[in-house]
Amino acid sequence: MTIKARKIIPFVLACCTAAFALEPNQVLVIANSDVAESVQIAGYYCKRRKVPRDNILALSLGNSLNDTIAREDYDKKLAEPIRKKLNEYMFPTEIRCLLTTYGVPVKVTGRGPLTDQQDKVRKLQESAKQLKDKIEKSKQNDSDVSASQKQSLNRKLHELQSEIDRIGGKETNASVDSELSMVLHGDYELYRWRRNQLRNNLIDLGSSTLMVSRIDGPGADIVRGLIDKAIKAETTSLKGVAYIDSRGLKKDKRPYTSGYFDRSLRSLAVLISFRSDITVKEERTEKLFQPGECPRTAIYCGWYSLKKYVDAFDFVDGAIGYHIASLEAVDLRDPASSQWCPAMLKDGITATLGAVAEPYIHSFPEPRAFFAELLSGRCLVEAYYRTKPFNSWQLVLIGDPLYRPFKPTR
Repeated sequence: MTIKARKIIPFVLACCTAAFALEPNQVLVIANSDVAESVQIAGYYCKRRKVPRDNILALSLGNSLNDTIAREDYDKKLAEPIRKKLNEYMFPTEIRCLLTTYGVPVKVTGRGPLTDQQDKVRKLQESAKQLKDKIEKSKQNDSDVSASQKQSLNRKLHELQSEIDRIGGKETNASVDSELSMVLHGDYELYRWRRNQLRNNLIDLGSSTLMVSRIDGPGADIVRGLIDKAIKAETTSLKGVAYIDSRGLKKDKRPYTSGYFDRSLRSLAVLISFRSDITVKEERTEKLFQPGECPRTAIYCGWYSLKKYVDAFDFVDGAIGYHIASLEAVDLRDPASSQWCPAMLKDGITATLGAVAEPYIHSFPEPRAFFAELLSGRCLVEAYYRTKPFNSWQLVLIGDPLYRPFKPTR
């Protein structure tokens, strides 16, 4: 590559980022018409972010703050009216992002077992039992079975069990927001996850996938604060300290292993260290940052303390962070929860993400990649969708989708 080309390519990428950046009129705000605070927050967001009032879709979803919606109700009361509303727009790209608000359910239940598949399940179960017996015999006669044969047997058993689970409706639940990303995809398989078509998509075109974010948390005042703090931080660009908590695990180049994520955290610390407006402090052992150790927190990313938040942080306005662990957004609106998402929101973080059920590690955005998108000038929801692997799954992004914590790079 020539020197001239090296100069042109970053300029082109920066121009693409700016030209196709999410605009306020491309956000459709979803509110619960039965919860007054949900409608008020939707209106407040539109006023602060200059989103057209016509971009509020208020749906009757029940007058209590239910975390969960049944799959049938999700289809009829959420997905169907959203599709109808989107079809009113002249161009498909007029709405690129959905924003769910306080009062809209966070989780959707599974679809249940597929009908008329009982005979197939029985046959699969019989085959699985035979394989289990064969595997057990191979353990008793270890010298007669090669390692590759053992791997093949276990792989076939896994495939059989996966098909049994799919038919039975296991792991067909999801976060509402992740499911809504697929609302324009027509019929698709409801089992585990679907590949996120916006991941690494330069200009976010050529896909019917929608970006989805949520302004929600343990109390309406906290939710309004997510909007106010994001706007305030944008005026000067986010400043403070980045606290990166890796675990000192051995490097592993295999994607989505624990060692891979640990290396990504350490690489993130190096990336941020080149900035003059953010300083970096690392914790590189199995220990976590302890109370009082993290003043002026602008960025946090680390692991691993399952559903046990450690109040180490004094979050600045605009702070962004997430904890890589399962189940950290299960009780998003509970102010007494020790899960990381509600606890960090209560403590003052402006944007975070987490899982409403077991997501498996490979579902999280890679730390370095996610924050690199933000540092390059992308807004919150763009950074998330350019780096999250799956939709129709368990993660939820909490924060103002338009929040742009750093000025675009040139």
